[in-house]
Amino acid sequence: MIEISPVRPGDRPGWEVLARGYKAFYRTEVSDAGYDEAWRGLLRDDEVHGLVARLDGNVVGIAHYLVHADIWSPGACYLQDLFVDESVRGQGVARGLIERVAELARDKGLSRLYWTTRQDNARARALYDKVADFRGFLRYDYPLSPIS
Repeated sequence: MIEISPVRPGDRPGWEVLARGYKAFYRTEVSDAGYDEAWRGLLRDDEVHGLVARLDGNVVGIAHYLVHADIWSPGACYLQDLFVDESVRGQGVARGLIERVAELARDKGLSRLYWTTRQDNARARALYDKVADFRGFLRYDYPLSPIS
């Protein structure tokens, strides 16, 4: 059975393995200090929030999300990161994490939950196409710091 809960201090080792896997998948470098800062933010649970999924007591999935204002609705929830250990993919962990974030968003009276992924992330998109609507939007990133 999959257990999903907010991150706890003892989850750090399992969380970090998955967080590093997530960042590697998206080819994004983060310093050790960056992981420390992210973990502290998740434990504060004020601006960003974190969930972990456990199977047999082991952390096998993570989700990071945030709530923000929306001029046209009561607010929105952005699922920023979702990553599941490859050895348990296909067992409902990602779906469980998405459903838990959706439940939390509904409880806050928010009007939508959304996320982004790479266009070529076929395995994840197969799940996303089952649980959500793709509305054709593309994401553009404008660099705010010099590109090296």
